[in-house]
Amino acid sequence: MEFEFKSEKMFDDNGYAFGLSEKIKAKMREVVKRSGDKIPYTAENGVFDDQTGHNICWWTNGFFGGMMWQMYNATHEEAFRDKALRIEEQLDENLMNAEGLDHDNGFKWLPTAGADYTLTGSRASLNRLRLAADNMLGRFNIAGSFFRAWNGEPGTRAGWAIIDCMMNLPLLYRMSDLQKDPRYRLAAIKHADTAMKFFVREDGSVNHIVEFDPATGAFLKTQGGQGMAVGSTWTRGQAWAVYGFTLSYIHTGRKDYLDTAVKAADFFLRSMKDRDTADVPVDFLQPRDILWEDGTAAAIVSCGLLELSRILGTKGIEYRVFADGLIKELAASNCDFNPSTDNLLTKCSASYNSKEHDFPIIYGDYYFMEAVFKLTGEELFIW
Repeated sequence: MEFEFKSEKMFDDNGYAFGLSEKIKAKMREVVKRSGDKIPYTAENGVFDDQTGHNICWWTNGFFGGMMWQMYNATHEEAFRDKALRIEEQLDENLMNAEGLDHDNGFKWLPTAGADYTLTGSRASLNRLRLAADNMLGRFNIAGSFFRAWNGEPGTRAGWAIIDCMMNLPLLYRMSDLQKDPRYRLAAIKHADTAMKFFVREDGSVNHIVEFDPATGAFLKTQGGQGMAVGSTWTRGQAWAVYGFTLSYIHTGRKDYLDTAVKAADFFLRSMKDRDTADVPVDFLQPRDILWEDGTAAAIVSCGLLELSRILGTKGIEYRVFADGLIKELAASNCDFNPSTDNLLTKCSASYNSKEHDFPIIYGDYYFMEAVFKLTGEELFIW
């Protein structure tokens, strides 16, 4: 048995998206009132946790601020702007912590300082963007042409790179444009080229972690990372590849990046069509009796597919229809629109082999909101 999203029209109309947008707005108007100074990662019993005070450097800490800027852009309501500004200022503690700066600088400062600068022209926000981009540029390994991923004990991860970094490259593309300095762009392109060669497999699936010799740049091995095992396909990593290579195409015009995004997208669609459910699993190779799903992967890939369909026009109809289907499925079976609870998505997974599955994660909420706002024309493009 297999399923397939279908549309009776060449493009499904956006009526459902405007309805979802209104539900999101109604909920977030209540959430912002009770969020205080919280920077959430997850929620328990519908109440956001708070990363401030103990985990201010966590890689997801920019996404709630990004949601606030998206809401402000869509509604012009000051409560969302004020909350976004507080989060941006709170993250200054991270900017002063070298161990807390890494390949995910784009995830933290594009949705916060980047959005702020786009909407207000704030010089303080531009300064934050530059500090984040300069730090990330310092992680570039010249021998292997890749950005080092996580920190850790000296020498332990010096040669590690991950597919997630494709989504952080826009920080460098943007800084290159803002500073009229090609260094940032050139390093981003080098990393994207390395990712095309070593992360994307022949069938379009992707590796999560690739290890290189940090001194010579030689390929050493791959790791299963947050997927099920070496050689399997972690769906969020696949989604990062779809959206990440699409963004590199947008910033560079390089057709091979577009071709790679299409290759990764086609693998995602093929893998879903082999299933008997519209729920995106944590790993495409997980056993059929394991029902864990990852709403973050569905939301992220929806954003990437919508951008691909926009770029490709009539040639991208299948991507638009598939994204419509994923968004509708998330809204129907994986969303909590109750204004008295904080989170939107309810069934996300951080990794296949973790102890927790099917719980809220803030970046799932962010990308779901971004996907809906892409359809309604209310999106602030931050990447």
